[in-house]
Amino acid sequence: MAEVVAPIDVTHTSEWTALRDHHERLQTREFSLKQCFSTDPQRVRKLSFDLGELHIDLSKNLVTDETVKLLVALGRAVGIEPRRDAMFSGAHINTTEDRAVLHTALRRPASDAGALIVDGQDCVADVHEVLDRMYAFANDVRSGVWKGVTGRAITDVVSIGIGGSDLGPVMVYEALGALPRAVRVHYVSNIDPNDMSEKVKGLDPETTLVVVVSKTFTTLETMTNAREVRTWLLGGLTSQGAIDGGDESVAKAIASHFVAVSTNLKLVEEFGIDPQNAFGFWSWVGGRYSVDAAVGLSVILAYGPEVFDELLAGFHEVDTYFCETPLEQNVVALMGLMNVWYANFWGAESHAVLPYNQYLHRFPAYLQQLTMESNGKSTRWDGTAVTTKTGEIFWGEAGTNGQHSFYQLIHQGTHLIPADFIAFANTANPNRDGEQDVHELLLANFLAQTKALAFGKTAEEVRAEGTAEWMVPARVFEGNRPTTSIFGDELNAHALGMLVALYEHITFVEGTVWGIDSFDQWGVELGKQLAKQITPAFHDDEALSAQDESTRALIAFYRKVRR
Repeated sequence: MAEVVAPIDVTHTSEWTALRDHHERLQTREFSLKQCFSTDPQRVRKLSFDLGELHIDLSKNLVTDETVKLLVALGRAVGIEPRRDAMFSGAHINTTEDRAVLHTALRRPASDAGALIVDGQDCVADVHEVLDRMYAFANDVRSGVWKGVTGRAITDVVSIGIGGSDLGPVMVYEALGALPRAVRVHYVSNIDPNDMSEKVKGLDPETTLVVVVSKTFTTLETMTNAREVRTWLLGGLTSQGAIDGGDESVAKAIASHFVAVSTNLKLVEEFGIDPQNAFGFWSWVGGRYSVDAAVGLSVILAYGPEVFDELLAGFHEVDTYFCETPLEQNVVALMGLMNVWYANFWGAESHAVLPYNQYLHRFPAYLQQLTMESNGKSTRWDGTAVTTKTGEIFWGEAGTNGQHSFYQLIHQGTHLIPADFIAFANTANPNRDGEQDVHELLLANFLAQTKALAFGKTAEEVRAEGTAEWMVPARVFEGNRPTTSIFGDELNAHALGMLVALYEHITFVEGTVWGIDSFDQWGVELGKQLAKQITPAFHDDEALSAQDESTRALIAFYRKVRR
């Protein structure tokens, strides 16, 4: 185990004290976004940034020039830049697992081979060796060269994974839905048998390929679902007369209809999958950071290598920007620091992500794992207790749906909820409602919400509309609700890669300030261990007696009503 250097206790820095005092002064003089805009005609210019094709406006956040200056100073005090450089170079910044953190190597170009040697491994060369194999396989499936056991081409893919092995691929698959797909992909993650039953309903086993995504090939949910779909597929092929059910025909069917994303070739082979059809990734890639690794195989099957290359290029553009741009102008770092500002100084406990694009409807769910599994920690990277609140509860919904459900809480509730609004100027589906451009109607809502949240509506304005006095308070919007606007050209693979990398590095910045290891996830282990202990208790009295009273009572109810 490498020597672990203790993180800086951010609360004991002069920069933290300065921010705390600054926050108190802002509250004392009743900080007003409306006033900030009226007194500083350069505010929008100073707080707007172009990150590739993404235009990011931070001007509606609860910050002044001094706030930004103090946040940047805090970032330097905790060493964001040297820790960033250590991550990109392959230092073992994942301390509890003694691992490098190199998801950024997944999107480096092949020309960088030889430039990143970590623990004796040419990371970039290894990445592109797997990429080339995936691309060749995907091309065979997409062109019909790869066929099922009866000689028919593949039309549908069932992708089985959970956590990062599912949330990333399904989010990208949905986000790129405007593009033509060579195959349809059906994602199964939940161990609930309802999930599998619904996903395979109507599929033809003869034209279905199954991708099993599990690095260790031991993940309980994934392997249970893999065995379940194997039973479905072999049963279907047998009933259709495609195979005779003998060992040889079964082995041939599995080899023709199953591939794996895994590094455990022994278990892959025992399952019946040819190890040549297994695509691996590395210990230095965490699951929630792996959609641009072999975990993204289903995306390549659907959209092709060229689209996946564009996705990787978008990731890499943000990586380069984050590394090369000084903190003062680095919108990635500033967004992370502003999240700390809200969580630790303004008392915000959650963060809304609101994409005004239906194709991004799974993006908030993807970010939930990325951010909360990364920074939901109460221990710092050296094992000591944290000294601040850490993590944010990320949530959201595609607009305008959210406007008719939870926006009320953001506008007039008692919680301060910073919100990121995401939209694109161009749409793949430019429909009209008579003379009205429907996409412009969507964008009008995108712009109106951030305006209303920032500037609100005064009691005087409400009274001027003729509202009865007793009703005036209910119609007042206090404003000063912080938002960030992310406005892109169009939602394509490159822009999507940029969006994901943006939030990856925002998460890193927050973790660095808080002194936590953003790349382990020990908090998910205990439940897995207990599930293995509880499973026998459904039918074994001795196992049942070892459970706590509440668990025993719940299992007793199960035994009583289970049919």
